[in-house]
Amino acid sequence: MPTFRTLLAAAALRIDPVDAEWLLLHVVDRPRTWLFTHGDDVATAQQVAGFEALVQRRAHGEPVAYVTGRRGFWTLDLDVTPATLIPRAETELLVELALQRLPSDRPSRVADLGTGSGAIALAIASERPRAHVIASDASIDALKVAAGNAKRLAIANVEFRHGEWFVPLQGERFDLIASNPPYISEGDPHLGEGDLRHEPASALSSGSDGLDDIRIIVANAPAHLHGGGWLLLEHGYDQGDRVRALLEQAGFTDVATQRDLEDRDRVTLGRLNSTA
Repeated sequence: MPTFRTLLAAAALRIDPVDAEWLLLHVVDRPRTWLFTHGDDVATAQQVAGFEALVQRRAHGEPVAYVTGRRGFWTLDLDVTPATLIPRAETELLVELALQRLPSDRPSRVADLGTGSGAIALAIASERPRAHVIASDASIDALKVAAGNAKRLAIANVEFRHGEWFVPLQGERFDLIASNPPYISEGDPHLGEGDLRHEPASALSSGSDGLDDIRIIVANAPAHLHGGGWLLLEHGYDQGDRVRALLEQAGFTDVATQRDLEDRDRVTLGRLNSTA
């Protein structure tokens, strides 16, 4: 039987070496530091077979997150499936900005629209246990994954509801609404490349300019926010100016766009007039 180091070297000829390492760690259920002291250990036949099966799936283009069924986000380890968008590090900026606007010492109401795996809702809820977070999604399958994550992580202050955008929230108002909606233009060639090929199209693209769902959210958000409440939206790197214009036209103040770690426009936010 080969050593783990030999397995990694062979896999690195077929897939990205970092991906190979993640897959091996998933098979042995160990942290990355384990490889430094056990790389020369001999793998069992079961480990070799299991690793080879995962490498084959990745070599055929399946995202690592779907191969392992897990993706880290914020401080959480989330289950993901092809029914959910894969949580990405840049979305943590949305969580950070939301937490800056939510009190830690008193109750608040938060909505996460299009929750997918529950990444945003669960990250906020874990950091603000006094907040009541409602997470909605049009996909029943995605909601099942999100609810499963909440149960496994023992995060009890999140409520999951089925429906598009504000449909399940009729008559309710919130202190903050957050969303990472679809924002890629239909027909964008990137949709046929890399991991995006395997993710749900309904969670990726929205109209000819990618802003159809953002327009719906911005138009309806004022009716669901308390005066002084915040709306936070993730979007594409070249959409900041257009999203700011939508928020300003809808009557939001303190409108601004925040950039991610790669210095790209990523999250635009605005505050509903306190007299609304």
